[in-house]
Amino acid sequence: MSSTAHGGTPYYFVPSPSRHPVMAATGLFFVILGAAQWINGAAWGAYALAFGMLMWLGVLFQWFRESIAESEGGLYGHKIDLSFRWSMSWFIFSEVMFFGAFFTALWWARAHSVPALGNLENALLWPDFKAVWPTLAAGVTASPAGIIEPFQTMGPFWLPTINTALLLSSGVTLTIAHHALREGHRAKTIGFMWITVLLGATFMGVQGYEYFHAYSELNLKLTSGIYGSTFYMLTGFHGFHVFVGMLMLLFITLRLQKGHFTAERHFGFEGAAWYWHFVDVVWLGLYSLVYWL
Repeated sequence: MSSTAHGGTPYYFVPSPSRHPVMAATGLFFVILGAAQWINGAAWGAYALAFGMLMWLGVLFQWFRESIAESEGGLYGHKIDLSFRWSMSWFIFSEVMFFGAFFTALWWARAHSVPALGNLENALLWPDFKAVWPTLAAGVTASPAGIIEPFQTMGPFWLPTINTALLLSSGVTLTIAHHALREGHRAKTIGFMWITVLLGATFMGVQGYEYFHAYSELNLKLTSGIYGSTFYMLTGFHGFHVFVGMLMLLFITLRLQKGHFTAERHFGFEGAAWYWHFVDVVWLGLYSLVYWL
């Protein structure tokens, strides 16, 4: 169902009825059901979670494959391109709000919650409490009752700084690849895209080692008071977004090797690049607020 525009490209495109939405929803239902039952002690919850994840990922694979075939088949015209751009823009905006909530939680804890617990009204309840950030030692700052084990904070040197250099470098290599694609240099584009993917994978490896170091040597855990929870909440969710962005860039690179995209039409590449640059910007804020301040 389409109306043909100039050059034979459809002015708009309406896909045929599809099973994918209901199948994806079913997979997510089992993911949520299984996760909820698993954390509440039901052994079958883990199997339901695994089944739901496999079902959901399988649907995504088929759905994206069909969308790629439609795009490469010339069914997506100017209106579809605009809709994709608006959709990606709103998606990234929702991610900005997502991380904005977590950065606000960090700010609220530091500027309001901890100082409020150290005011005169709470002095009788917690006479040994010291309203300072970060909340370092049990019984002195955030845990007068001694329920939080002593821990050390994670500074900017050297692992977080190395990761900052990796992400900034990946932004540069991605931009070079984009310009090469617009100039029609496919081999150069593919080469710099593989470098970008490798930098993203290295970032995740360094962050994994950072977590190991934090747990084993600094005793910094998710249960280490408000500092530990906000640290892992922000860095962990960002690491997940790096993983998702790296997968997007990987699939775009594989599509480039198959001859997909042209110098004039390559929004799939651009959408993944938008997302990756957004991940870079979030990391800069995280690096400044979590590791330095």
